[in-house]
Amino acid sequence: MKNIKLLVVPLYLFTIIAANVVTASIDPLQIGAFIVPAGSFLIGFTFFLRDFVQNAIARKGAYLAMAIAVILSALTSYFLGDTLWIVFASAITFIISETADTEIYTRLKLPLSIRVFYSGVVGGFLDSVVFVVIGLSPLGAGFIPWSAVPMAIIGQMIVKILMQLLAAIAISVVVKKQRKFQHLN
Repeated sequence: MKNIKLLVVPLYLFTIIAANVVTASIDPLQIGAFIVPAGSFLIGFTFFLRDFVQNAIARKGAYLAMAIAVILSALTSYFLGDTLWIVFASAITFIISETADTEIYTRLKLPLSIRVFYSGVVGGFLDSVVFVVIGLSPLGAGFIPWSAVPMAIIGQMIVKILMQLLAAIAISVVVKKQRKFQHLN
């Protein structure tokens, strides 16, 4: 079981790199009025994985994994041709959102599925707001006008909340099945 738990760390790091590659390779999706970078689906998944990294290697280990992840993310972003402003915005966003996720997850004394959901929603909210405003808006690289900023934030939030909801439901189902199995034995 310990080996399986430790696989979550490389999966977490891989997912962060993959989110950058997908975001750089695929044009943002236009879903109605919402603008959603394709990597948002993977970014939503990283919050769930970060929680399991913390479960596997404790909070200090999770912060070490996050430090490695921010460096890998910045390097990947840079080598994919992103401007230095986007690389900077990505790193700042990552630090803020993943730290918030970690601290909320640590402090909540609720069932696992609810902690994953709440911490991921807050982390995803911060990730969406900070990156769009610092990275994409006229304040940053200027890829989108101010008029598109709210829809870009909301679009990313919808995707990230859905990812957290799916993770919370999956965790809840697994935990219930484990309890039922333990009760039978």
